[in-house]
Amino acid sequence: MIAIMKIEKLIKTRKARVAVIGLGYVGLPLAMEIARAGFHVSGIDIDEKKVSGIKKGISPVLDVPDKELRAAMDKGLFEATTDFSVLAKADAVSICVPTPLRKTRDPDISYIVAAVEKIKNFIKQQQLIVLESTTYPGTTRELIMPTLEMGGLKAGKDFYLAFSPERIDPGNKHFMTKNTPKVVGGISDACTKIAALFYSQFIENVVPVKTADAAEMVKLLENTFRSVNIGLVNEMAIICNKLNIDVWEVIDAAATKPFGFMPFYPGPGLGGHCIPIDPHYLSWKLKELNYNARFIELAGEVNTHMPEFVLDKIVDVLNKKKKSLKGAKVFVLGISYKKDIDDMRESPALDIIGLLLGKEAIVSYTDPYVPAIKLKDIKLNSSRLTPDTLKKADCVVLVTDHSSFDYEMIATHSKVIIDTRNALKKINSHRGKIIKL
Repeated sequence: MIAIMKIEKLIKTRKARVAVIGLGYVGLPLAMEIARAGFHVSGIDIDEKKVSGIKKGISPVLDVPDKELRAAMDKGLFEATTDFSVLAKADAVSICVPTPLRKTRDPDISYIVAAVEKIKNFIKQQQLIVLESTTYPGTTRELIMPTLEMGGLKAGKDFYLAFSPERIDPGNKHFMTKNTPKVVGGISDACTKIAALFYSQFIENVVPVKTADAAEMVKLLENTFRSVNIGLVNEMAIICNKLNIDVWEVIDAAATKPFGFMPFYPGPGLGGHCIPIDPHYLSWKLKELNYNARFIELAGEVNTHMPEFVLDKIVDVLNKKKKSLKGAKVFVLGISYKKDIDDMRESPALDIIGLLLGKEAIVSYTDPYVPAIKLKDIKLNSSRLTPDTLKKADCVVLVTDHSSFDYEMIATHSKVIIDTRNALKKINSHRGKIIKL
């Protein structure tokens, strides 16, 4: 109890020094929120170019304005470094590193392992260590805890270990780090208590759960829920296409039911750092237990093949114009995986462009947030969105519905548009040109 009181006092008085490992879409906004609460934060990243930019006051994350970053540094509350030795002074450590999938669709937790190995070298009494990176249930208890205990200190007794899933939604102006409820689960009750106390200093609503395993499962349930429902509505889009029914009209009408229905919307495929990936973490873990998550994997299969459905739409549109896909000029609008951000991770636009190039189409694109892309050996630069670029295209494909796009101009000057986001629903003057998903 005496030991717990020591770290409690450091947290409550905001004198605890904090280290955040990983300064990407999760780590940097978190670091800024902690610094805003008055804690001193050391942000650690292995990307020297990123750290160098941050030191100059240039934020690599759209959700963190340069002005906010500079203010935190000017106040002496935030510093960025590639030097892990700052962990020796940290009372609380948050791990916010990437957890992608391997080509085999198995979890790649190498970034977590590398971060934990660094922490192990500097672990000390009374330190709080929290993993925020999405992973499979059991990672904190089965992987991280044994590694950190190698030096003799015990989790729940000498140091505190917990999991708290990140819930960052890039570009969301309503729910950000501070006002998004924070789930926390520790290796022991004491770990949960200290972790919850820490987050309550800068998060409005903290939700404790009994174990780290439960907290890990929360994140997977949230994103599997979305993946499965998006998979369902994507299949509905395919079915409605075959029946010559407007799936968007059907969804909007169904959404008028005040109970028992929650609207999800189809699209060209899943993108981002969570929804296309997280269900695979759960599915992989269950295979270890000799259980096949058929429902989850089926939804993933439907979502994965949506870019091919979009390709089929493009081929059909060109065929009606007696035009072959080979040599056709296709102009793609939007590359990022969702509107008004620059994140391209798992973006369906990249899959669609890859399929088009594979069929020898002449592809160009525009995206105000993505100046250039590289697919294998092919590099493309973003074109200006003008009446002329639209007129030159045999087919325009709207993949990401950025707010800055002039949709009236797009509808006016395009020969034909495949609208995968229903972004042109309010434009009636050019209805004959618009092909919905």
